Amino acid sequence: MPAARTTTLIPMPARRHRDLVRTGDRAEADSAAPARCGPADSGSAGWDVPGSAQPRVIGRCLTSRGDVVRTGLLDIGPLRTSPEFRRLWSGTVAIRFSGQMAVVAVLYQVWELTRSPLWTGAIGVATAVPTIVLGLVGGTIADTFDRRRVVLLTSVGAVVAAALLAAQAVAGLESAALVLALVAAQTSCTALGFASRRAFIPRLLPRPQVAAGVALEILAFQVAMLVGPAVAGVVLARWGLGWAYAVDALAILLSLYGVARLPSMRPEGGTPRAGLRATGEGLAFLWRRPALRGVLATDLAATVLAIPVALFPAINQERFGGDPHTLGLLLTAVAVGGIASGLLSGAVTSAARPGAVMLGSVGVWGLALAGFGLVDGLAATLTCLAIAGAADSVSVISGGTLVQLETPDGFRGRINSAQYAVGAGGPGLGDARAGLVAGLASASAAAVSGGLACVLAVAVIAGTHPALRRWRRRDPDDDEA
Repeated sequence: MPAARTTTLIPMPARRHRDLVRTGDRAEADSAAPARCGPADSGSAGWDVPGSAQPRVIGRCLTSRGDVVRTGLLDIGPLRTSPEFRRLWSGTVAIRFSGQMAVVAVLYQVWELTRSPLWTGAIGVATAVPTIVLGLVGGTIADTFDRRRVVLLTSVGAVVAAALLAAQAVAGLESAALVLALVAAQTSCTALGFASRRAFIPRLLPRPQVAAGVALEILAFQVAMLVGPAVAGVVLARWGLGWAYAVDALAILLSLYGVARLPSMRPEGGTPRAGLRATGEGLAFLWRRPALRGVLATDLAATVLAIPVALFPAINQERFGGDPHTLGLLLTAVAVGGIASGLLSGAVTSAARPGAVMLGSVGVWGLALAGFGLVDGLAATLTCLAIAGAADSVSVISGGTLVQLETPDGFRGRINSAQYAVGAGGPGLGDARAGLVAGLASASAAAVSGGLACVLAVAVIAGTHPALRRWRRRDPDDDEA
């Protein structure tokens, strides 16, 4: 079957199309048929397509000959066509939302107990260390054991930790060290199960829908970032810490339903013995695949060089007199841009070259954050951050798609864990870099230098990793062309 093409469709009355079919002019009838839009699916989605094989539909409009017109909107096809993915995604939304509530609750409780920025900074250590170390271990586990069972067991551990956080809050134990220990325990469970959970998508969805599945996951995270902290503030003010932690425990428990209904998810292509050797084999595989290596290098450039969050309080003080309302707007603007980009991600999820899209979007991220350091005034500041958030969402969707499709299932857990370690550890290093430069110069200088350094790094990565620039999605139908 020839590859699907994007065409400009000129509507023709249905009667004219019927007459062409009746007279036997099938080719002209097919080309004249009006476009029909439908759910994303790797199959025909129930359409009877005259004179053609089963068409590919990826969140786009379909003509009778299989041509498509990209709608540009979020592709919700995986939610329509896969009950397993729908249940899994619903659980993901719940835990993303409750997780953001828990972040606010922990920050609030530690500050109320200690009134010390050193203790609130220690929260980052309690989450970063198990995330990086056990995240890599979790990748090897995901490529060795049944991934469904791994996620169930680690989720149960996370529920227990969240329930203990609620219990200590209700009991009024007032121990910041206990809170951090429980946070580290819950983060450890999450890190061990992350790679297994992430590997579900390419096993549940046909290849053409993987990008849409990744986009839906990213959108859930962006919405949770925007809404979760606000709801947490209301819950803390009205019902207290115990309820905020209890909501997190309940959400994780509910998410187990979607995982429990999945079939067994043993890795395909052989299973290594869990240990350092298997982890080393995964890193060696990553190094041998320049496209995958380029994705992680681009992620590092975006986070270590240009992450702006640590600069928000200082820039808010410099430009807006330290108004807490504007500080909240700075934090919100990035999420708003990400959500807007996610809702319009149809063109991104159907892009033939996600590697090139990722490189371009990270370049835009860097330029937008350099602009954030240069502009003055609230409107211009928020606009730059919203553009950065939109670009970040595009880069995460594109990079995640490439990783899922380029990695064989037998290595998918370890490669996902490496990407997770970069995504979790990079922002912390980026915040440290930003704070150091801001201390030596200014917050604006840190933003500008970081953004421009990111753009330069992306240019170098694009030049040294042609495989990333040229990597193309290959759908099963392409092999039959």
